[in-house]
Amino acid sequence: MVVERRKANSPWADFIWRAIAVLGGVPDTKPWTILTDDADIATFYAGAADVALYRSETEHYRRNLASEAPSIWVALYPSGGEPPFRVASVTADPAEGEGWTEPGDAIVDAVSMPAPLQDAIAGFVAEHHVEHVFAKRERDRADPEALARRGKLSGHDDER
Repeated sequence: MVVERRKANSPWADFIWRAIAVLGGVPDTKPWTILTDDADIATFYAGAADVALYRSETEHYRRNLASEAPSIWVALYPSGGEPPFRVASVTADPAEGEGWTEPGDAIVDAVSMPAPLQDAIAGFVAEHHVEHVFAKRERDRADPEALARRGKLSGHDDER
């Protein structure tokens, strides 16, 4: 993961943090190594993360790969120390990534999926995807007699 720290133009925050890239492999460097640093913007190698793939989500992965810009969603959580964030989760499932954007402390960004990861996910989808045919369920017909009231209500003389 590559994370960017940008100087904020805000009275409430000094910096804006965001994930900007997922690398195609694991570099031989320690997490939170500074890659670039100038007056306003710094980039860091935030560390490696695994993308867990599930057979039940292959349709989501397939649609992501077929999109104009296949993406990986990265969730960063405040660490409360140094480094200021930890890479909490990484996913190729757009629905899961969107779910992470619910209000909270996480910083969630969609970044471009590198080619080696696209190839690995495409291989997983090819091996595990099962096409499910949509079958609309037929509703049971209502029985009007079952819906009718029977007898008087207890304790009341009138039937409403």
